[in-house]
Amino acid sequence: MNKFIKSMLLLFVATAAFGQEDLTNWFHDDPAEGKMGVSTDRTYNTLLKDRASQTVVVAIIDSGMDIEHEDLSDNIWVNVDEIPDNGIDDDKNGYIDDVNGWNFIGGPNGKNVGPDTYEVTRLYGKYKYKFETAKPELLSSKERELYDEWLTWKEEVDSKRAGAEKSLAEIDDTEAKLNSAFDALGLALAADSLEFNAANIATIVSDDQMVLIGQNVAGNILGQMEANSIDDLKNILKEEIAADKVRQQDKLDYAYNPDFNPRKTIVKDDYSNGSQKVYGNNDVEGPDALHGTHVGGIVGAVRNNSVGMNGVADNVLLMSIRTVPDGDERDKDVANAIRYAVDNGASIINMSFGKGYSWDKKLVEAAIKYAEKKDVLLVHAAGNSAQDNDVTNNFPNDKVKKGWWIFRKEKEAKNWIEVGALSFKPGAESVATFSNYGQQNVDLFAPGVQIYATLPDDKYRYLQGTSMASPVVAGVAAVLRSYFPTLTAQQVKEILESSVVPIDFEVKVPGVDEVKPFSKLSKTGGVVNMYNAVQKAMKTAGKKKVKKKNTNA
Repeated sequence: MNKFIKSMLLLFVATAAFGQEDLTNWFHDDPAEGKMGVSTDRTYNTLLKDRASQTVVVAIIDSGMDIEHEDLSDNIWVNVDEIPDNGIDDDKNGYIDDVNGWNFIGGPNGKNVGPDTYEVTRLYGKYKYKFETAKPELLSSKERELYDEWLTWKEEVDSKRAGAEKSLAEIDDTEAKLNSAFDALGLALAADSLEFNAANIATIVSDDQMVLIGQNVAGNILGQMEANSIDDLKNILKEEIAADKVRQQDKLDYAYNPDFNPRKTIVKDDYSNGSQKVYGNNDVEGPDALHGTHVGGIVGAVRNNSVGMNGVADNVLLMSIRTVPDGDERDKDVANAIRYAVDNGASIINMSFGKGYSWDKKLVEAAIKYAEKKDVLLVHAAGNSAQDNDVTNNFPNDKVKKGWWIFRKEKEAKNWIEVGALSFKPGAESVATFSNYGQQNVDLFAPGVQIYATLPDDKYRYLQGTSMASPVVAGVAAVLRSYFPTLTAQQVKEILESSVVPIDFEVKVPGVDEVKPFSKLSKTGGVVNMYNAVQKAMKTAGKKKVKKKNTNA
């Protein structure tokens, strides 16, 4: 059987199996309830009951956020020093009408970057003019080193483009074969004078391979959704594979196209100038806010309002900083987004994005150190490539250079938490199959599979990724900074990492046919837990000075 037809069968079977279990709130569960949630509800109902808290600001550096969503609008950060829509920079921070955040991938005329290239494509394209016709033997040793890197980038881009072209051809072939299988199924039903329904389809006995394929796929489809004819099956198939087609075509048109550069025509900044900070616009939602809205909901969807779902943090404001396009985020934008969040009062920054290459790592490093100096905690997703981050690069990361001159060394930022994704499945399948890991470079794990949260236009859906695990941790961190405001960012990091629920058994290692102790996949060998963290916070003397409010009449 064609491997893509097999994959379609597996897709329908997997979707049907998942649909049998309600996982709406599993990431809030207490581990004692059967799933490795973070004990959100237990903590609020016991340790934090009747305890006072302060509002904290969490910046969501992402694709944009639907700030009018029914379950988010009450928790959206507002810049009270800015008068909306008057075209004036009232607070003199350089950003005009930045009422709810800022958009670093928008243009002065209101247009926004949607798709963009991957970083490897940009690096390949940057030196293409220099090395495409170069003679290696004539290059200096320094140029030869860069040339060798360029060959690596070129090989990856060429390989990805070839893979996308092959996938498009296979998808078209699969669609044609499945449509033929549905036609064969229709003829088999007609031959036996059977009406189109699941029961009749299941009774068909045939030696024709195409009939059997049609029967299997149709059976799985009808187990999940309604179809009343062969044409309905074809339309469902078309809808199911449409997104795959778009993904592959986007790789050719945008992601791995070195000639594509939306930056120049839309943002119109001086991209070569890393010190430039004022550009973009105030559209904090942008053209596709699905990812950022989901992430924001996990952190701070309004709790207990009988609408949608509950976020992790209960006294939080969400600042939307649009920085991540459909492609790789750019280092200049990431650095400016971190600085904007810090300067505008964020205590925690969630960063559910990452990439394998970095255009200007030093620029991001400087922003990370700035956040550290200003006592802001950074929470970052480890990535979804099923890779060992101790071996393979994942940017941005917590490695920053500190010190002076010859004493300058690479150290770990003290305000950074790197998060891997946990599944709701028990035992050996506890780790998400896609999650990056690393005993040195991933700090802890959090729920990241089938997480139900907000989508634009008052909608909700399950999504999965370390992108979902990171805001779970950011939410727990927000709770600590809200209920224990004297804790520093470093103290919150230490508390979260030292209070994990350890997993003391072997698990399947993502991306390889191997089983290892869970303790080998992260520094802590455990899963973030709000109950344990709050218990520890209650016994920790905070080091941050907090101004007391004047209560005099």
